[in-house]
Amino acid sequence: MRPWIVWGTGLLAYLVAVLDRTTFGVSGLDAAERFHAGPSTLSSFVLLQLIVYAAMQIPAGVLLDRFGPRAMIATGVTVLSAAQLALALTHSLPVAVGAYGVIGLGDSFIFISVIRLLPNWFAPERVPLLTQLTGICGQFGQFLSAVPFLAILLHGGWTAAYLSTAGLALFAGALTLALVRDTPQGASADLQSRTFRAAFGEIKTVWSRPGTKLGFFTHMGTPFSASVFALMWGVPYLTTAQGLSRSAAGAALTLSVASFIVIGLLAGTISARRPQHRSRLALTMIALTAAAWTVVLALPHPAPHWLLMVLIVVISAGQPVSIMSFDFARAYNPPAALGTAQGMVNTGGFIATLLIMQAMGAVIAMAGGYTFSAFRAAWCVQYPLWAVAAAGVVIYTRRARDSESFGETPLPASSSRP
Repeated sequence: MRPWIVWGTGLLAYLVAVLDRTTFGVSGLDAAERFHAGPSTLSSFVLLQLIVYAAMQIPAGVLLDRFGPRAMIATGVTVLSAAQLALALTHSLPVAVGAYGVIGLGDSFIFISVIRLLPNWFAPERVPLLTQLTGICGQFGQFLSAVPFLAILLHGGWTAAYLSTAGLALFAGALTLALVRDTPQGASADLQSRTFRAAFGEIKTVWSRPGTKLGFFTHMGTPFSASVFALMWGVPYLTTAQGLSRSAAGAALTLSVASFIVIGLLAGTISARRPQHRSRLALTMIALTAAAWTVVLALPHPAPHWLLMVLIVVISAGQPVSIMSFDFARAYNPPAALGTAQGMVNTGGFIATLLIMQAMGAVIAMAGGYTFSAFRAAWCVQYPLWAVAAAGVVIYTRRARDSESFGETPLPASSSRP
């Protein structure tokens, strides 16, 4: 029972992190009014958040190898609580932008720490599916931002909505300190006692492993479309370019949770039982996401609502598929460097999200604002990144297949193509 308590407490912390990172996706227009900000300024909120998150992934992984998951999770949710409190109370644009940067800092500690608990508490054959379930359950944080957070925002106002998220993060931090332990009693935690200089020197070694690069490109190509949609441009696109009401747009985003659950269970099962198919699944997901957007963007007029729902379901499926990248990291890196490897892999999707979000903001601004044609052009900036990521998956699948493996589910030998 204790492993499930530890994991469940970590899940709550991750749920809070997802809630806090996605609140701007439903409160962006309110932020524009509260802080008198235009489209380019609005993009800087989430831009800074993602810059900090992506920049901190490798340092967070090194710190995770040094201090362990419990300390990192508790620190992360405490930082998130402070940032949400600042957002609740401020009317200053610089303070608000800075607070979103702090959200990226706290968020960067949590997911890789939660999944780092799994090999310590569960049998190896359970870890891939539990990694997916971690992502699935955490995505209910997006549901919380799209439904209850939005309801508080619409009926209670900005301050009440952000105070509620600050309180929830503080509660998650207290539970983490009370209930989470890095390992079962008597087991070794595999924490690194070396100096930070030596630990950061390990980064080059971790990156040199083809399995790490395979995880990086898998994570780069699969989740960013849904992340951009949820974090910044989804609600404005659905309301101003596609004609949905704000409440309908928020409700539409909840479809991503259902998609995450179904595809996550499927992807976790495949990853655990058929590791040789992980790369194929990643490439298929990239192709399906590009195809769904192509159908919608080819229309010279707003898409029918059913097609928009299909789009949301398809792009959201990329997020659970991206979690397989951590299975690559675990299979091709020793336990003592696993935090560093997971942090490195996790930068892929968020670098992609950062690039696409900023490029879209620039295209929308140049095209004259929130119009159908501006959004239609802006979403097209995704295609080059899909091409780069797919090429990376193909190249490093071949190289990883013949490289040294450390974990429980490496790719098969060269006689069996993934």
